[in-house]
Amino acid sequence: MGDFWTRMEGRGPAEVVVDGVEVRAGSRVRLRPRGTADVLDLVLTGREGVVEAVEQDEEGAFHFAVTVDDDPGRDLGEARLPGHRFFYAADEIEPLGERACRVLVAGIGNVFLGDDGFGVEVARHLSAAPRTPGVDVVDFGIRGMDLVYALQRDYDAVILVDASPRGEPPGTLTVLDPTEPAEPAEHASPGQREAPGAPAGGGQPLETHGMDPVKVLRLAAELGPVPRLIRIVCCEPESAAEALYELSAPVQAAVPEAASLVNALVMEMIAESAGRGCRDRAHG
Repeated sequence: MGDFWTRMEGRGPAEVVVDGVEVRAGSRVRLRPRGTADVLDLVLTGREGVVEAVEQDEEGAFHFAVTVDDDPGRDLGEARLPGHRFFYAADEIEPLGERACRVLVAGIGNVFLGDDGFGVEVARHLSAAPRTPGVDVVDFGIRGMDLVYALQRDYDAVILVDASPRGEPPGTLTVLDPTEPAEPAEHASPGQREAPGAPAGGGQPLETHGMDPVKVLRLAAELGPVPRLIRIVCCEPESAAEALYELSAPVQAAVPEAASLVNALVMEMIAESAGRGCRDRAHG
């Protein structure tokens, strides 16, 4: 079984022409499995989804790894886990002639440290609403390396949601663009001190069970291409005390407003990415 998955995960070309249409990671397709006896094929026939990767086996045949739009475990497929990531040959997919602009909304923070769990709560709030096609809302908590790997999955834009002290009244929301020039040190917030695409210069290693947005973005940029559009939605905390398992009143009250803000940013980023063909990605 291990040899099978090794062969199936051999990276193929960036794109393959299917029925005269270029298909690549992010391309939308309709599934047309050849099998008729397999129950799973019957269930998936006619479903639409997104190509996560183009793979090539040792015999040179192309296989398209597809996640299905209405799969509640779609994020597991994007993490390359079996059961939510389906492989099909070129004659089993119907290209829809479009590439979905893909946005990752990452809720980050430690739910055991009071208001530090703000990003996680916003992610939960967003996940309870109907899903916007092409938008993945994920609660990363303090799993910094998981977020690093997620940023390598061909997203066009990412929104990080976190608590960050900036000297404002508790519950104040701020949107940061970490790709802009840094502010002077005495005025800079944690999300603005370093641009993720900046040279590494011997930066500090990332703690695998910690979550510093700047370090996460920097490491992701060192490993490969990262989304061109990056925003950090920050909330001013009132407390971040250990063993305080709930948000303070002003920060809790800011959760719905933050969710609305994130949704507005998502629409803006999709529109901007669509104007550029959803293909530009920055390199570190």
